[in-house]
Amino acid sequence: MSAIAGIYHLQQHILDPEQGLQLMQELKRYPADETSVWQKKGIFFGCHAQWITPQSLDESLPFYDAERGLAITADAIIDNRDELFEQLQVPYEDRRTIPDSLLILLAYEKWGDQTPVHLVGDFAFMIWDERKGALFGARDFSGSRTLYFHRSAGLFSFCTVIHPLLTLQGVSKQLNEEWASEFLAIEGRIDTLNCFSSVYQSIEQLPAGHWVSITNEKIVFSQYYTLHTQKLRLSSNGEYEEAFREVLGQAVRDRLRTHLAVGANLSGGLDSGSVVSFAAEELHRRRKPLHTFSYYPVDTFTDFNLSNRVADERPFIQETIDHVGNIESNFLNFPKLSPYSEIDEWLDIMEMPYKFIENSYWLKGIFEQAQMKGIGVLLSGQRGNWSISWGTALDYQAKLIRELHWPSFYQEYRQYNQSMNADRKKVLQIVGGKVFPSLTRLLSKRPNPLPKLIHPDFAKRTDVNQRLREFNMDSENSQTIYGIRKDHFEQPHIWNVNGTVATKLSLKYRVWDRDPTNDLRVIRFCLSVPEEQYVQNGVDRSLVRRAMKGRLPDKVRMNRKRRGLQGADGIHRMMPEWPSFLRELKEMIRDPRASSYLNHVDLARCLERLGSKPDPTMIYSTDFRLLSRGLVFYRFLKRMS
Repeated sequence: MSAIAGIYHLQQHILDPEQGLQLMQELKRYPADETSVWQKKGIFFGCHAQWITPQSLDESLPFYDAERGLAITADAIIDNRDELFEQLQVPYEDRRTIPDSLLILLAYEKWGDQTPVHLVGDFAFMIWDERKGALFGARDFSGSRTLYFHRSAGLFSFCTVIHPLLTLQGVSKQLNEEWASEFLAIEGRIDTLNCFSSVYQSIEQLPAGHWVSITNEKIVFSQYYTLHTQKLRLSSNGEYEEAFREVLGQAVRDRLRTHLAVGANLSGGLDSGSVVSFAAEELHRRRKPLHTFSYYPVDTFTDFNLSNRVADERPFIQETIDHVGNIESNFLNFPKLSPYSEIDEWLDIMEMPYKFIENSYWLKGIFEQAQMKGIGVLLSGQRGNWSISWGTALDYQAKLIRELHWPSFYQEYRQYNQSMNADRKKVLQIVGGKVFPSLTRLLSKRPNPLPKLIHPDFAKRTDVNQRLREFNMDSENSQTIYGIRKDHFEQPHIWNVNGTVATKLSLKYRVWDRDPTNDLRVIRFCLSVPEEQYVQNGVDRSLVRRAMKGRLPDKVRMNRKRRGLQGADGIHRMMPEWPSFLRELKEMIRDPRASSYLNHVDLARCLERLGSKPDPTMIYSTDFRLLSRGLVFYRFLKRMS
């Protein structure tokens, strides 16, 4: 709910008050309901507060409790308040009004550095413990809120965003080449493997699921969050379905806590539809509507056949709206925006290069519309593929073969083919490839090597390929989808960029992105559910499909053949800007500022294949992806110089 900042003198000498005020001055670019500071000898705290929850209206941040000798500044919404009330013995008369920051402070008094283990929600906070002479801070398990810091010989300075820290005396704006090499070498949307690093050499960040403690000039970091789940054993499908509805419903209800209007991203799929179903029902009880925001392509775009993917999901979205009720819908196509038109504004928002250029214009556009409608909380289902709607049928069949469960495999294989009217030989070929991926690669004709964004000399100089291999992210990786899912919840770098986007969009537009499918209680539940609940009778994502019966329309709930593809009209939108786009790409390839980082030889070939009149279907091609990501990185380099 805030942008926070602070400075701590490691020898606890008196601070120059202008240093802290300089940090707060830089935060004025964001809307705020109140800005306050607190300072005492060697410590300065600031908070640029956005009031989202009812309790934040009377919240004082930074807050100093003289009796306990504790001060806090926090960017936090805590969701397991009822559980904490009982554990901390908060008086009943105070429970409705106590702000989340005070709840964190009470938790710290009881549990010390184990405090974040007990918190569920989105948070980043710092606490000054006067009696111990210690500074303590933490970030939530998936990094939903950012927290950057700079450390020098005498000072530890922190902030929710990067640019205020760069204004401090002696802080360099030099590019972090390790970060840059990982950004350019990683083929997916992950930005970096080292979650302590940022794009600037002088700026670090506290990784997701970590705390930091500073005592007597000693700085200690520790990962407090680890997933330990035991398999849930219930007696029937019905009991699993009821447990699913209970945990997801609670996560949604907890995220409706705002004195402002509530919105939700709504596509035509299971994840956002499930979230919307619970939210609309609860808001109806509170006599409030749910505002949904749905993207669709521009009217002049002709959908193209890309396997089972559809660009225009409006028929499925409308089915959900009509079935669920209590929804005020907003269908948006942002005809004046494109991936190219929004690059500079996204660089302002992110403070670093980014990779999601295909979806950038509508992500930002929805937040703009939500702000105009007075939305305080914007729900999403971003992590649903890995939590609530997990269950990949063909990967499950491969797993049954690897574990020698032949009767179960045959049953799932047969029922999948019948229900999908699939080609048996083709399905068996796909499943076999998943069982023996190394053998499949060995027997298959070796394709031409894909072009690379990173310059080979830069990759070699930074040894980035070795780091990718250590994290199983090299192109030869044969990890199963189950291993990928495990890493998804255990490795902080995998979800880091999502928290960065959510934090910085929320600050710019004063709309808090909240994802119930990323709730820690939901994730623990989903990881505890036996695999056979997720795939049954040849049906993928079986648990969510069964559990949402009656809550979602069958056209959406049982849809297995058509999936949404957001941003498919990106190149089509760029056609009026295409000549400018090509000119800038040619400039990028020739510019010596980029030549030591970007693979100009491969990019020149990509540009040649893209052509002066591109096919709109190339929006998800390797050529367009590398050129557009290179351009984003190039624009950032030009800003730095």
